[in-house]
Amino acid sequence: MTFLRNLALGAVALAVAVPAANAQLKEITVAYFQEWPTANQVAQLDKTYDKEMGVKVNWRAFGNGNEMSLAMASGKVQIAYSQGLVPFVVAVSKGLDLKLIGVAVSYAEADNCVVSKASGITKANAKELEGKKVGTPIGNVTHYKLLRMLDHLGVDASKVNMVQMNGADAAVAFARGDIVMGCAFGGPMLRMKERGEYLMTAKEQEAIGIRVFDVISATGDFIKEHPKLVQKFMDVTDAANAAYGKDPKAALPKISKAAGMDNDATANMIRMFSFPSKADQASKAWMGGTVQDFMKQVADFFVQQKQLEKALASYSGTVDASFLK
Repeated sequence: MTFLRNLALGAVALAVAVPAANAQLKEITVAYFQEWPTANQVAQLDKTYDKEMGVKVNWRAFGNGNEMSLAMASGKVQIAYSQGLVPFVVAVSKGLDLKLIGVAVSYAEADNCVVSKASGITKANAKELEGKKVGTPIGNVTHYKLLRMLDHLGVDASKVNMVQMNGADAAVAFARGDIVMGCAFGGPMLRMKERGEYLMTAKEQEAIGIRVFDVISATGDFIKEHPKLVQKFMDVTDAANAAYGKDPKAALPKISKAAGMDNDATANMIRMFSFPSKADQASKAWMGGTVQDFMKQVADFFVQQKQLEKALASYSGTVDASFLK
């Protein structure tokens, strides 16, 4: 629960970390993930963002979405690309002035929990996870999925020894046999899958109502002070997504380089992703209402699981769809 306590402190920090209004920016920092290939990374590598926005764009890699929230609270990051929905929900529930301005990527197969083959544990006898050590990030979408799966399989989550681990650390611990199950996204998940099996498949998760997508978020003050920069960021992202959709193979080498992966690993991962257009994001299926409703469901579930003190009455005020023009 350390991350959640730090986020509460971050809400206070954000109030004092805001740059002077209308200050002339020379550079901004965008949070992203390594080993997480996305269509916009062609524009990242080609510095299209820098050219179109007229500022230097620094891309800073993080281990999880909660770390992104803390960096935004400190004023060190202005935009988070592909932040998990759950860390965003936790952050705004704790009072951080962040806004969800877009959907970065939709995925289901690229984030999961892998059980060691040697453990003999499957979804059929998942209750044996009680008393065992499981490595997982805490307070993010991976953690949310884990809790939902355990609940569905009749496992008492309070009896599972969940250890805070970012994906890379979980993969190492899994390979050593230190944990019976590791939960992660991207490359670390694929490495664990070589030695284990998914607790539940993506289709099985979707059947019980688990939605998986990452968002584009920004600090409220950055949006107020530099709306044109935010619009340019969203425009470049949309153009990069469209270009990838037309010719994925041509984009693969640059995406691989930016993601820190080889071409084969990138191809295997990115095929699990979809990148909704701005028009799709603005529709009822996404930010026209569904995302806001799902955020409330996530928050209420976290409160029920005693992972969050309280949820907001509504999450509509944390979503700004005005940049999806």
